[in-house]
Amino acid sequence: MVVGKGSSMSRATDDDSLTDRMALADGGGVESAAPPDSATTVLLVDSAGAFRETFGRTLENAGYLVLVAVSGDEGLRVAASHRPAAILVHDMMPGIDATTVIRNLRLDTALRSIPCIFLTDSHEPAAELVALEAGADAFMRKGEETDIILARLAALLRGTEPKGEVGGAQVGPKCVMVLDHDPSFVRSLATWLRGDGYDVVIAHSEEEAIEMLSVRPLDCILLNGDMPGGRDTCRRIKESATARTVPIILMTAVDKPAATLDGFGAGADDCIGKSSDLGVLTARIRAQMRRKQIEDEYRSIREDRIRAEERAARQLVEEKAMLVLELERKNNELEAFSYSLSHDLRGPLRAIDGFSHVLLEDYADRLDDDGRRLLQRVRAGAQRMGELIDDMLQLSRVGRADLRRTAVDMSRLGREIVEELERTEPSRRVRFTVAEPLMVEADRGLLRILLENLLSNAWKFTSKVPAPTIELGEERRNGTIAYFVRDNGAGFDMAHADKLFRPFQRLHPEADFPGTGIGLATVHRIVERHGGRVWADGTKDAGAAFFFTMPRRPDAEARPR
Repeated sequence: MVVGKGSSMSRATDDDSLTDRMALADGGGVESAAPPDSATTVLLVDSAGAFRETFGRTLENAGYLVLVAVSGDEGLRVAASHRPAAILVHDMMPGIDATTVIRNLRLDTALRSIPCIFLTDSHEPAAELVALEAGADAFMRKGEETDIILARLAALLRGTEPKGEVGGAQVGPKCVMVLDHDPSFVRSLATWLRGDGYDVVIAHSEEEAIEMLSVRPLDCILLNGDMPGGRDTCRRIKESATARTVPIILMTAVDKPAATLDGFGAGADDCIGKSSDLGVLTARIRAQMRRKQIEDEYRSIREDRIRAEERAARQLVEEKAMLVLELERKNNELEAFSYSLSHDLRGPLRAIDGFSHVLLEDYADRLDDDGRRLLQRVRAGAQRMGELIDDMLQLSRVGRADLRRTAVDMSRLGREIVEELERTEPSRRVRFTVAEPLMVEADRGLLRILLENLLSNAWKFTSKVPAPTIELGEERRNGTIAYFVRDNGAGFDMAHADKLFRPFQRLHPEADFPGTGIGLATVHRIVERHGGRVWADGTKDAGAAFFFTMPRRPDAEARPR
C-alpha cells in the first residue's frame, strides 16, 4: 500500500489491499527539491491514470512514499486511515470534486492540519481563487514544471509540527508586513490589503523589517525577492528564532521557474509574480496564515503538554521526597520499637521467668500440683515470648541489614548448620545429603539465617518419621537454577501453601510442632532482598520441599568465603 524509492506505487483502498499495483514510467530525480524525511507519505488523489502514474513515479524518485486514490471519496477514506504528510488532489474527479474534498478535510480536527495542494488542468485565473478559498494551501497547474511542483510541496512540508488532536475556532488574520522598494506598488498593495480587513505594516529596509519582527507579532510577510539582498533577507528571517514560523511570500517581477526555485531555496513558503492579480495574492496570504494558525495551535498544545509533563515530573519528585522522609520516619519508629523489644521487654520477661524458676525450686514443697503446673506454664509462656521477640527482631534486621554479596559455599554452610542441630539432639539419627558444590552469590550472614530456618524446619518436621532424610541440592527449572531443602516429614496441604510465607501463619498444631510462625517469613524476605523467588511443594504426611533462587549480579567479582 505504501512504497518508497525504487518500488511500484500502490493504490490504497479501504481494506489496505494492494488492489491496483501499477508499473509506472521512469521519472528523473529532481535535485532542486529538498529531499523529504524517509517516512514522508504523500497521498495523490487523481482519476487521470496517465498523470497519476507519471507523477506518482516522480514523487517516488524524489524520495516520498506514495499512496494513490482514484476518487474524492476514496481519497478522504485513505487520508483518515493513513494520515499522510501531504495531499495532492485533482479538481476533476468522479463523485465529489477537489474543493469538496479539501473542505471536508478542513472540517475534520484530526486531518485539518494536513497540507493540501490543488491540482488542475484549468488556466482560468478564477480557478486559483476557488481552490484557495476552499482551504487549499497551494495551487498548481498540471502543466507546471515538475521541479516547481516538488519545490512547492517541500516548502509546504518544511517545519510542519508533530500533530495531535486540536479543537477550537479559527482566528482570522491580523497583520501583514510588506517589504518592497517600490513606493507606488507598496501603497496600492497596502490599500488593497487594508480594504480586505488586514493590518498592514510597511518596512523600507531589511534592518527595519528585522526590528519590527522583534517588537510585534506578524501573520505574514510579503517580500520583494528582486530587491538587492531580498533572498538573503528571506534566509535571515527564517534563521531567526522569533520569526522563523512567520510565512513569507516572495514576490518577483520575473515569473520564471528559475526565480521561483530560488525563492523556495531561500526559505520562502510561497512565491508569486508581482504582476499577479491582487485577489490571487490575497488568497495566497489567507492560505499561508491558515497554515500558520494551525501550526501555532499544535505548537501551543505541545508546549502545554510539555509544561504539564514538567509539572507532573516535579510533583512526582516532591512526592518521592516526601515518601523518603516518611520512610525514614517509619524506620526510626521501627528502630525504637526494636530497641524496646530488645531491652525494655526482655527485662520483665527475664524477671517473670527467673522468679517463676525460684518459686519452683525453693517453694515447691509449699505448692500443690496445680500451683506447680501453673508456674511451669508461666515459665513456658515467658520463654515462648522471648523466642517470639528474637524471631521478630531477626525479621526486622533482615529487612534493614546492608546486603553484601560474596560467593558463598552453601554446601559447607549447610553441613555446619546440620552439625549444630545434631549437637542439640545427639540421640536423633537423620540422613543428610548435600550436592557438591553449591556456590551462590549472596550475603553470607543472611544466607546462613535462611538455611538455618529451612534446615531447622526440616529437622523439626521429620521428628516423627522412622527414617528421617533431609536433602540440600539444586535443580534447573525453566532455564534457572533453583536451590532446595527437601525432607520426608509431615509435609503440608498445598491448598494452604499461600499462607506459608506470611508471618505468624501455621499449618500444624503447636502441640505437635512448636514454633513462632516467623521463620518462613524471614526466608521469604531474605530471598526477596536478593532479587530471587521462593516457593514450596508438599504433600501432607509425605514431606515437603522449599525452593529458592539467587540471581547473580552481571558485574559480580566475588570470591568464595
